[in-house]
Amino acid sequence: MYDVVALGEAMLRLVPPNYQRLEQTTSFNVTIGGAELSVAANVSRLGLRSAWVSKLPTNPMGRMIANKAREHGVDTSHIVWTKEGRAGLYFVEFGSTPRATSVIYDRGGAAASMLGPGEIKWDEILKGTRLFHTSGITPALSQGCREATVEVIEKARAAGCKTSFDLNYRAKLWSAADAKACFERILDKVDIVITTQFDAEEVLGYTGEYEDIAKQFSDNFGTPIVAITLRGVKTVLTGTWTSLVYAEGKVYRDDVAEIEIVDRFGAGDSFTAGFIYGYLNEGVEQGLRIGDAMAAIKHSIPGDINWITMEDVQKFLESKDFRVQR
Repeated sequence: MYDVVALGEAMLRLVPPNYQRLEQTTSFNVTIGGAELSVAANVSRLGLRSAWVSKLPTNPMGRMIANKAREHGVDTSHIVWTKEGRAGLYFVEFGSTPRATSVIYDRGGAAASMLGPGEIKWDEILKGTRLFHTSGITPALSQGCREATVEVIEKARAAGCKTSFDLNYRAKLWSAADAKACFERILDKVDIVITTQFDAEEVLGYTGEYEDIAKQFSDNFGTPIVAITLRGVKTVLTGTWTSLVYAEGKVYRDDVAEIEIVDRFGAGDSFTAGFIYGYLNEGVEQGLRIGDAMAAIKHSIPGDINWITMEDVQKFLESKDFRVQR
């Protein structure tokens, strides 16, 4: 039925204009954000059939989130609607050297955190689906979400569906010990792991060179494919991006992209979407190239979702030329 199905929370993102501080501003730019929704939207923009599953409140904020998902071609027909809870918020205060960008989350009592196992008809949704994706944020939201995440990973495996999991560790949501206990229930059932060096070390205690970290996933959980994203920070507004993929004993690397940062939020999810797209269509190496291209370009686009098409990605890959396209 779908190429990609994703499960996770989405929130409203509020940003003061013109680098203003939160206590200074009198207005906000409002968009939507959420790791799994961003992946679903991004793969849809590249041409894959995607669905996003979540739990939303039956109020204008919940409808706004669903409407924005549909705007990017994402199927929202499997969302669980509820009169309980709310839509979470997060506030982004963009900085400029020497002031760093900061984030404040306001997600307590969110409808998505009230999701539990047995609420979603996964057998129906996953039938014929090529890949299921979620991240470590989803099970961190509540015990119910934890069990719901384990449930869908097991059902995806039983349905013959590929699975991808981004560690996406958030210390504000749960402890490293709790995350590790949960991840150890999941990772042996996952085909693709996406992580950063920090998350792998902080949660699982994996150290060493990037190849060594990736190999530890393979050794401990039998993970076929491990992608490690590598973001270099120079200043608040400049940096680098690349990644490494370890697949069945072979290491794949890409060039380092120099980036000027308009908005770094969603870059990792853009990589994940690009990798999934390339992997499903042509394999690991193409997944790496498209993932890195998506992430690099995302830094130039405001908002969590990457407003580009496959044509934009191809132009980047073919030229890596920053002259004006006429």
